[in-house]
Amino acid sequence: MSTFQAPKGTYDLTPPRSATFLAVREAISAPLRDSGYGYIETPGFENVELFARGVGESTDIVTKEMYTLTTKGGDQLALRPEGTASVLRAALEANLHKAGNLPVKLWYSGSYYRYERPQAGRYRHFSQVGAEAIGTEDPALDAELIILADQAYRSLGLRRFRILLNSLGDKECRPVYREALQTFLRDLDLDEETRRRIEINPLRVLDDKRADVQKQLTDAPKLRDYLCDACKAYHEEVRALLTAAGVAFEDDEKLVRGLDYYTRTTFEFVHDGLGSQSAVGGGGRYDGLSEMIGGPELPSVGWALGVDRTALALEAESVELDLPATTSVYAVPLGEEARRVLFGVVTELRRAGIAADFAFGGRGLKGAMKSANRSGARYTLVAGERDLAEGVVQLKDMESGEQSAVPLAEAAAELAKRLG
Repeated sequence: MSTFQAPKGTYDLTPPRSATFLAVREAISAPLRDSGYGYIETPGFENVELFARGVGESTDIVTKEMYTLTTKGGDQLALRPEGTASVLRAALEANLHKAGNLPVKLWYSGSYYRYERPQAGRYRHFSQVGAEAIGTEDPALDAELIILADQAYRSLGLRRFRILLNSLGDKECRPVYREALQTFLRDLDLDEETRRRIEINPLRVLDDKRADVQKQLTDAPKLRDYLCDACKAYHEEVRALLTAAGVAFEDDEKLVRGLDYYTRTTFEFVHDGLGSQSAVGGGGRYDGLSEMIGGPELPSVGWALGVDRTALALEAESVELDLPATTSVYAVPLGEEARRVLFGVVTELRRAGIAADFAFGGRGLKGAMKSANRSGARYTLVAGERDLAEGVVQLKDMESGEQSAVPLAEAAAELAKRLG
C-alpha cells in the first residue's frame, strides 16, 4: 500500500464502481441534451467574492465550508462549493445572454468542495451534474427542469424519491415576511450564532435541523400567507404544469435550501433510503443573482443533482444498472507470431467500434483465460502456431462455451456480425 491516502472526506472512484457513476452522469445529462441545454465547463476555483456575494455571506457554505487560498500574487480564491454562481459568471463573461436567444440553457458536470463533517453521503469532495436556464422568467422553465430531473431519476430505475416544492416569494413580498419572521424569532431561546443569522437571513433559521430549534418553530409565520398575488399565481402555474405532466410533488413550506440567492420556486429531491443525508439534489429560481454579482437583471432557474448521492440511492433501492461490458472480445495469443497477428486483429476490431482487449505480458493459456473471464468479454480469440499455419483463429463463446475455428481474414467481420 502507498504511504499516501486520499484526504479525509474524499474518495477515489475506481472500476467497477466508477462505471455506475459514469452511467448516472449520462442518465442525468441525456434529457438535458435533448432539451436544448449546451455543455459548459468552468474552473475548479473562482474569486472568493463571487461566492460571498452570490451564495451569501450568512450561509454555512461561505462562513464554514469554503476552501480558500491566497495565491502568490495575493489573490483570494476559493475551490468552488457549488456550480450556479460559476456558470452564471461564465455566461455573463462570454455575453451569452446578448446572443438574442433567451433563455441561455446550459448543463455541466464536475467536482465541488466543501469543508464538512464527513459521513455517509456527505463528502468534502463531491460530484454533481447541474443545469441552468438563464435570462427568462417563466413558470414553464421551472417545471421543465423539475420534469427533466424526474425523468433522469426514473430512467435509472429509481422510484423511492420524492420532490419537495415551495415558493420563497420575491423582492416585493419577501421583505414583509422577513420582518414578520424576524420579530417571531427574536423572542425564541436561541444560541448566539443563530441570533446573528436572524438579522442576516432569517429564512435560514427555518432550515435548522436541530430538534430543539424545530420545536420552537411550530408557530412561526408561514411564507405562503405573505406571498404577493404575482408570486402566488406563478407558483400555482408551476404546480399545475407538474401535475399535468404526471410528476408527483409535495408542498413543503419550510423548504428554503442552503443558499441565499433563491427566489420564488425552490425544490428538493429527497430519497428515504439515505438516512439523514436524504437530499439527492435540488434547486430553484434565482432572479436576483446576476445583479448580486455585478451583471444585468437576468431571471434564471436551475438545479444540481448529486452523482454520489444518486449512486447511494441506487444501492438503497438495490437497483442494478444494465452496464455494458467494458470488453466484448478478448484476444489470447500463444507464441510470438500469434501476438503480432492477434494484436493486429484487436486494432482492427477497435477501429470497427468493437470493445476489444489483449492478453498483455506473455502469460500462458490458463492465466490469460482467467483474465478473459474477468474482463466480462462475450468472445475470446485464441491462436497458436498451428492455428496460424492453417490460417484460422479459435473463436470461443464465453457464455455457451462453444468454440469454432474461423478463417483469420474473416475473424473481425464474424465478430462484428455476432455482436450485432
